[in-house]
Amino acid sequence: MALTVYSDPAGTAPAPQRIAVVGLGYIGLPTAAALAQAGHQVVGVDVNPSVVASVNAGECHIVEPGLHELLKVVVAGGKLLASQEMPAAQAYLIAVPTPVSHDGRFAPDLSYVFAATDMIAPRLERGALIVLESTCPVGATRQMISRLAQARPDLSFPDPASPDGEVDVDIVYSPERVIPGRTLQELSTNARVLGGATQSAAQRAARLYRSLTSGELLLTDDRSAEMVKLVENAFRDVNIAFANELSLICDRIGLNVWDLISLANHHPRVNILRPGPGVGGHCIAIDPWFIVAEAPEEARLIRAAREINDGKPDFVVNKIRTHLLANPESTAACLGLAFKPDVDDFRESPALLIAERLTREFPGRIVCCDPHAALIEDHALTVVELDQALDCSIIVGLVAHDEYRRLPPPHGIIVDAGGLWT
Repeated sequence: MALTVYSDPAGTAPAPQRIAVVGLGYIGLPTAAALAQAGHQVVGVDVNPSVVASVNAGECHIVEPGLHELLKVVVAGGKLLASQEMPAAQAYLIAVPTPVSHDGRFAPDLSYVFAATDMIAPRLERGALIVLESTCPVGATRQMISRLAQARPDLSFPDPASPDGEVDVDIVYSPERVIPGRTLQELSTNARVLGGATQSAAQRAARLYRSLTSGELLLTDDRSAEMVKLVENAFRDVNIAFANELSLICDRIGLNVWDLISLANHHPRVNILRPGPGVGGHCIAIDPWFIVAEAPEEARLIRAAREINDGKPDFVVNKIRTHLLANPESTAACLGLAFKPDVDDFRESPALLIAERLTREFPGRIVCCDPHAALIEDHALTVVELDQALDCSIIVGLVAHDEYRRLPPPHGIIVDAGGLWT
């Protein structure tokens, strides 16, 4: 399907719909709240009973600017309800995790997507719309369609062999494009890619998403939409890898990488990113591996970028290890554990990985702090307040949280992997 841009010549808001949002995490919960604010009747579905209870109490279990206030309004107004049970709905949005294995194969795990599909199947009625928002490898939407068709032989689903055939259920893939800390703002303004298993499905999804965003609505096919999300994050990963590789080179030859990048970026066509302790989060650290798994012989640059970024924590650990071994009485403080500044998200965090490795290797000599450290589950870290951390002889800047950026350079040995004092 060629790319088209959806426009609504009437300029009218779509009629309110009954919508089920499956998965109430960092994407699903803000999306559910925003749809409820737009006037839809929304049921947020999650398998975690504590998440369901907190949402129904109008309490936000994630940190996202503006979300707590919005959640209270839409829950109190009866527009958003959370449940562990799947309702009958006119539209279903799936926003569940798609992790990747770390066994060397880096294969995508679609079990959460398929579990959501299996929950939806018995509740489907003719005329329903299903939108998969979870980041997926190319072909995942069609696997979902096949699974639905097996579960509901009484309904007709899109068939790639007959793209213009009549269907009972419309299927679309639409990847989210938001960043933690700006989720609500970007949900309402970012362009959306809507990959329909049929052209009419993409157009139908566009009418729904027009109630959510003022951004462009870009219509294409499902496989192209799946690939575009992976390409976007692989592009960012490659650029971060360039900055991280520069930091390794500068360390080897005795140059300040921050000064070097600042000077280079004065060129009118150069914009080098900032290096860090690695790359984390559920998108950039994961999605490029989906491309590598699909085309391992061709994705050489993408694989190399992933290996550079995945290897950066080793470099940081080695730097700190050298200082700790040089003075057996020394202690080190890790400032920041989240995957990026000013969020409470620790998924795939290189800072957390570094802190855990150092804690295992140097028991009793490593302390950590992070504004949201209380949210980390199942860890053996020694978490302290900031003033206590700054008493250590080695200060490791890992995540440039706002409150850390305001600190003057501390006394003692500084390992500034996150650019806190540049």
